[in-house]
Amino acid sequence: MPKMITDLEGAFRQFVPPRDAVLLALEQEAEREGIPIVGPVVGEFLYILARAMQAKRILELGTATGYSAIYLARACQGSMGKLLTLEKDEGMAGRAQANFRKVGLGHCIEIRVADALAATTKMKGPFDLIFMDIDKEGYLPLLSHCHRLLKTGGLMVIDNVGFHAANDFNRAVFESPRWESVHLLSFLPFHSPEKDGLCLALRT
Repeated sequence: MPKMITDLEGAFRQFVPPRDAVLLALEQEAEREGIPIVGPVVGEFLYILARAMQAKRILELGTATGYSAIYLARACQGSMGKLLTLEKDEGMAGRAQANFRKVGLGHCIEIRVADALAATTKMKGPFDLIFMDIDKEGYLPLLSHCHRLLKTGGLMVIDNVGFHAANDFNRAVFESPRWESVHLLSFLPFHSPEKDGLCLALRT
């Protein structure tokens, strides 16, 4: 078997994508205030996925201060797309809206102050991509709604599936014939936490 890189985590920290001043400020703010954000590796991963799909309609469940939304909106900007993001905390939503204006993305992001489950129950699709990053207990109840809202062949990306509260969701999406899914145990520098899981699920 070929020899592995010594100190894999240290080596892969070299490849953390560069960020602009606004994203760096949001990272510092998140660390200072204990706000969970996806960090630059997952952010760039979302950007690349959305760009590769040429996603035009994206739904984000859980905005916080808007860190991941900035990556997603930048990805769909080239295809004249739009991001709809839901945040139940009005204060957080206000901060996110201000951050969207700072980076010049206010025109392609719609933010709603709403509970994700209550809102998606009444929402109509189809969306090309859904990114889920809310309280992990909410993942399983949202699964059927996400399936309804995604187009056939659409992609759902779920953060923090290494959390114990996401375990029932992990099993359900893995066993469901309505999804083709893969779970990735990952080292994610500047993510909260840095060792966690991601799930990618294709709507069949």
